[in-house]
Amino acid sequence: MVAQSGGKPADAPSNEPDKPGQSEQSMGGLLLQLNMMARAFVSSPHRNQLLLLLVGVVLVIAVTGYFQILLNAWNQPFYDALARKDLAQFLQQLLVFIAIAGGLLILNVTQTWLSWMVKLKLRQGLVEDLIGQWMRPRRAFRLANSSKIGVNPDQRLHEDARHLTELSTDLGIGLLSASIYLASFITVLWSLSSGFVFNVEGYSFAIPGYMVWAALFYAVTASLLSWHVGGPLIGLNADRYAREAEFRFSLVRVSEHVDAISLNNGEKDEERQLNLDLKAVLQAMRRLVTATARLAWVTSGYGWFTQVAPFLVAAPIYFAGNLTFGGLMVAVGAFNQVQSQLRWFVDNFNTIADWRATLLRVANFRYAVTNIDIQQTEASHIEFTETDNDGIRLDDLVIEASSGHSRLNEDHVQIQPGERVLIVSEAGANKTLLFRTLAGLWPFGSGQVSIPKGGQVTFMPRRPYLPQGTLRQILSYPQPVAKFEQADFEHALSAVGLGHLADDLDRNVRWDKDLADEEQQTVAFARLALQQPTWIVIDEALEGLDEGTRDKVFAIFEKDLGKSTIVHIGRPGSKASFFPRTLRLLNDRTQADRASEKPDRDEADESKGSV
Repeated sequence: MVAQSGGKPADAPSNEPDKPGQSEQSMGGLLLQLNMMARAFVSSPHRNQLLLLLVGVVLVIAVTGYFQILLNAWNQPFYDALARKDLAQFLQQLLVFIAIAGGLLILNVTQTWLSWMVKLKLRQGLVEDLIGQWMRPRRAFRLANSSKIGVNPDQRLHEDARHLTELSTDLGIGLLSASIYLASFITVLWSLSSGFVFNVEGYSFAIPGYMVWAALFYAVTASLLSWHVGGPLIGLNADRYAREAEFRFSLVRVSEHVDAISLNNGEKDEERQLNLDLKAVLQAMRRLVTATARLAWVTSGYGWFTQVAPFLVAAPIYFAGNLTFGGLMVAVGAFNQVQSQLRWFVDNFNTIADWRATLLRVANFRYAVTNIDIQQTEASHIEFTETDNDGIRLDDLVIEASSGHSRLNEDHVQIQPGERVLIVSEAGANKTLLFRTLAGLWPFGSGQVSIPKGGQVTFMPRRPYLPQGTLRQILSYPQPVAKFEQADFEHALSAVGLGHLADDLDRNVRWDKDLADEEQQTVAFARLALQQPTWIVIDEALEGLDEGTRDKVFAIFEKDLGKSTIVHIGRPGSKASFFPRTLRLLNDRTQADRASEKPDRDEADESKGSV
């Protein structure tokens, strides 16, 4: 059900596979994605706690940087003591090392705790925001029927959100550490190589801070090469997550419908489809493995060369006699710190690509959720309004679908309080779309739908929804349990023939699995008997009941819901006399067919407005 060109809807989102790396492209560039996620955290009630944790992280990393400088400076007296074979100085420097290492241990443990708390608060804020946006009235339905993003939101709300917050924390703290350590050690490295003069074949020249420039050149070349080789990983990671989500969705679908699959001996067909979905996952992973292996040539090659690179850079100073052995180790340590912080991008490119892909999926989801109302309003032609006169009114209603157009046999329908109306359809007319249109879920078409103000209408779909919780919570859903007395619950169950469940009102089980299909539908009618809404619209929910249960339901309509307005979209049954008025839903293949209808047919339809 997506608005296509010309405002025409489709009945379901497309399931055609995307090209590798092209499955997530709707949410602009990196800055737009970051801005989208920043708005989620700014509006979070946990914002202040998160800021305090981040301040703590910055302070701990800054102090850790200071201790790292102390540890690097400790190298000179320690290695000089080794070179002189000075045992007393050697033992003294061991005590200094224990003090520095002890401080670093405490700081590292503190940083680990803070980083995990940041992950926790980030995830809490992000997921609460996504759920809040997703669960706004009618948004989840609209998203599920508008694009592939809405087909498996559980993957984005659970796994993708968790992965994004953890990667963001690790990369953010890593980048902050690299920045602080770089600022700390670059001054050390500069001072060690600032006054050295090179003598080459009679020529003398100085390169101020040449070890800093060497480290910079080393890291920049590695970063540029990594970006060139590893760039495709971003799209490949996004494609892999999309295929994983589709595979997981297929597994859940099979699990939910295992009874029907077994009854139809459909295991082989389902196995074939699951294997196809698995094949798509494995193909995405193979492409990812190939790209990762190419990147490994760069990262591993630079990693091994790093073992000797600082010695090669510091060797001219050492062999010229300007550095002691201890000073050489200080220079090597400072060079390693500087180039490793500059190489942060290289070392983390694989993780950054994974983070970008996950950010893309989560940002796309939030963008789709927050903009679905605007998109469907722009595509909608049906006007939905609320009225003060306690009536349902349908004016010139035409419902558009990919299979054609549907309309009622009356252009202007007014349903008054207390009326009982049956809506039947001719072949090809989609009754469920009419039900969704009355509920304000299906916006595609033309005309106007007016319902009583304040959400007074209860819409009952053909397949009942039993939320998680006790039977008491299910019957009162979505209203609070405290609104009803014990006797009210017992009467509602007894009225539909489920009095034997009165003792299980507070039992918390999977009622959608514990009850048979007809019992679940009966529970939905018991909910009506308990809540006694004044306006009820039913989508074929009476059709699946046996005659005895149907008689009990109609008895509820007569007694408990005697003053309620009931609109039933379905087929005429044994209790057709209960509905004094019948409307018909007609199928129009095209608007041109409607325009070419014979006048006498319209007059006949109008004369049959009431039966």
